[in-house]
Amino acid sequence: MALVYNRVALIGLGLIASSMCHAMRRAGLAGEIVGYARSEETREIAREIGLCDVVCESAAEAAKDADLVVLCVPVGAMESVAQEIGPVLKKGATVSDVGSVKRTVIDAVAPHIPQGVHFIPAHPLAGTEHSGPRSGFAELFDNRYTIIVPVAGSDPAAVARLEMFWRGMGALTDEMDADHHDLVLAVTSHTPHLIAYTMVGVADDLGRVTDSEVIKYSAAGFRDFTRIAASDPVMWRDVFLNNKEATLEILGRFTEELFALQRAIRQGDGDHLHDYFTRTRSIRRGIIEAGQDTDAPDFGRVKPRKE
Repeated sequence: MALVYNRVALIGLGLIASSMCHAMRRAGLAGEIVGYARSEETREIAREIGLCDVVCESAAEAAKDADLVVLCVPVGAMESVAQEIGPVLKKGATVSDVGSVKRTVIDAVAPHIPQGVHFIPAHPLAGTEHSGPRSGFAELFDNRYTIIVPVAGSDPAAVARLEMFWRGMGALTDEMDADHHDLVLAVTSHTPHLIAYTMVGVADDLGRVTDSEVIKYSAAGFRDFTRIAASDPVMWRDVFLNNKEATLEILGRFTEELFALQRAIRQGDGDHLHDYFTRTRSIRRGIIEAGQDTDAPDFGRVKPRKE
């Protein structure tokens, strides 16, 4: 893959940013990678492991002279970062992000992007429950979708260049408008995470089941709830506060479905339960057929041990 951007600045150095570093190097997409993290400890770790070519002491220093600036901070922090870097952005540069919410990010960031700079939000649909600069790996985006969300007046050439960049890191790309993105993600990511946090909280609060029993007897269902619920609490706090309407809409629909299933269980309506589970199982099969997961044991997340 050819060079796409000469200088790429990553603001925030967690899982997504660190994986971008590895993926960019794997494909030779950037001439220079610079990074910044708010925490001094994170910056020191990034320097220690050689994550970026340069680790800067401020977001503005990292963004100066960059051809692409990617905001990899929690959604709630994006406005203050955009306000800081706005005055130093060079003409013709592209500013993007990796946030799970798009409408509030656009509303918060766009006013601070100067004329002549391209603002093109994006969202890679990839992740793990781990965080920090050591957590990244080059394969994170392989065959996973990155949603590009052009704003009004986005330059088609700049959008195409950003899509080429993400495809170079192994991702599939698609375009979507901000409001539809937020509704889709409320279904596929945000509400499932909230349910996972809730189920783990229920187990924690249930006095008749001890902590040791929850840990010892965690079959696949509860175990996978705990994996999802191990995700970064700051990031998810900001996601729910900034995608409030879509999440509440899907939670309302979920509650209706849950009440219907409660009624079927209470009334012994096996036909309803069987039909419902048969219909919903087909969604799982569709995800596997689309190459977005595997039916291998442990969902393919555990690599076989080398002898």
